[in-house]
Amino acid sequence: QVQMVESGGGLVQAGGSLRLSCAASGRTVRSYTVGWFRQAPGKEREFVAHISWSGGNTYYAGSVKGRFTISRDNAKNTVYLQMNSLKPEDTAVYYCAARPITGSGSYYSFKAYTYWGQGTQVTVSS
Repeated sequence: QVQMVESGGGLVQAGGSLRLSCAASGRTVRSYTVGWFRQAPGKEREFVAHISWSGGNTYYAGSVKGRFTISRDNAKNTVYLQMNSLKPEDTAVYYCAARPITGSGSYYSFKAYTYWGQGTQVTVSS
């Protein structure tokens, strides 16, 4: 069992920045990689970024590449999503999720993730 807790969301003006945190806990947390997804009202949940726990490999959706940075602090079992140059279209509930290292699903598919946090709202005003 892995517990995921997001924090750091809020209201920001376009062009501003926010940093989201995802604290993971559980006995087997290092058996999972972590992804960030987001879901806007009326839209499907979409992939944002992914990072492995041990190798530091990162992947991004095209819409956020160059603006968002995913990182992790293994000592704290925490994954961060630094979001810069925010746009109104980035408005959504942001979720972090844990994906088994041995899983067969792709890192960009929400179906590959087993454990999810409760989400944190990010609102970007124009």
